Amino acid sequence: MTLRRAVIVGASHAGAQLVASLRQEGWDGEIVLVGNESALPYQRPPLSKAYLADKCGLAELAIRSPEFYTKQQIQVLDATVVAIDRPARHVVLNNGEVLPYDKLALCTGARPRRLCIPGADLAGVCYLRTAADVAMIREGARAGRRAVIVGGGYIGLETAASLRALGLEVTVLEATERVLQRVTAPEVSAFFDRVHREEGVNIRTDALVDAMSGDGRVREVILASGESIPADLVIVGIGVEPNTDLAAAAGLAIDNGVVIDDQARTSDPDILAAGDCTSHHMARYGRRIRLESVPSAGEQAKVAAATMCGKSKKILALPWFWSDQYDLKLQIAGLNTGYDEVVLSGDPTADRDFTCYYLRAGELIAADCINRPRDFMFSKRAIMAQVPFDRTELMLAGSA
Repeated sequence: MTLRRAVIVGASHAGAQLVASLRQEGWDGEIVLVGNESALPYQRPPLSKAYLADKCGLAELAIRSPEFYTKQQIQVLDATVVAIDRPARHVVLNNGEVLPYDKLALCTGARPRRLCIPGADLAGVCYLRTAADVAMIREGARAGRRAVIVGGGYIGLETAASLRALGLEVTVLEATERVLQRVTAPEVSAFFDRVHREEGVNIRTDALVDAMSGDGRVREVILASGESIPADLVIVGIGVEPNTDLAAAAGLAIDNGVVIDDQARTSDPDILAAGDCTSHHMARYGRRIRLESVPSAGEQAKVAAATMCGKSKKILALPWFWSDQYDLKLQIAGLNTGYDEVVLSGDPTADRDFTCYYLRAGELIAADCINRPRDFMFSKRAIMAQVPFDRTELMLAGSA
């Protein structure tokens, strides 16, 4: 009897979890994990934090050891899938090789959004998504040099903290009126703005980047106002775009990501998907959402593996995220979209620990917890319970 073959495209967090879960769920056929990096799957969140700050090596970020893949008989290929032939049930690799599949899973992740302005292709202009990206940044990250970060989101602020730890002069350019504007309340933005300024970061808001210039290597960033900011190194962190080209070319449904149902199936029942490249309808929030979250990628991968093995599991977990900056650990529970009230526990104008609770019609929908792990755990439970709180109860509940 010919063994069945599962092909997983993308050696991401989702891909690494999916191949492990396939064995746990009882898949006894072949498993082939196709990734386009020479390294085995590694943790990506530390890239902008401990790894950039040179506090750990890539081997320490490995999600699983080389021995794991050997023991579990998981073949890992360093290649790129360039096409999916659904009628023939195979994928085509960049070397022309054809790889048949019985079940296919797409864990293709996301890529940094590019900055399309004059000079953006100069040497010294970097993005941060892979270990290779960090290697390029490290080459220019010398103490005393001037780094400019375009984008005041989480990746930009994490990178700023790491570069300050390496002794660089750091300027953050944010196009909107405050850092983290798209993802947090004004009180949380003001807190991180204060902390970074205290750590020596020059934060510029309402700063639109118009161009970059230099003699083959970037030397300055030019704002729309005409002001020039000297730069030896530029890191662009203006968000990511899901890698959906492969799926779209194969005719799969796309809606701000590869569309999946609550069992991680795409519009083709033999093709699953998980991670940052996907979007799915979340009943808790009443809409289709694409999450950029390691925990969510892991859960989707586990569900996808169960589905591939003929079992029935559903994507149910509450979204959560985290960010490490200096001595701060921000833990985020839920999604704050549509909040109409904020309740603060602690003083973000003076302390380095507090919680910002987001409510909608009296119901807790999300929480930003800075150095407050107990509040974070409380918030996850409370959001799932969908129980109304008044202000006094909420300020006391997590720390009780």
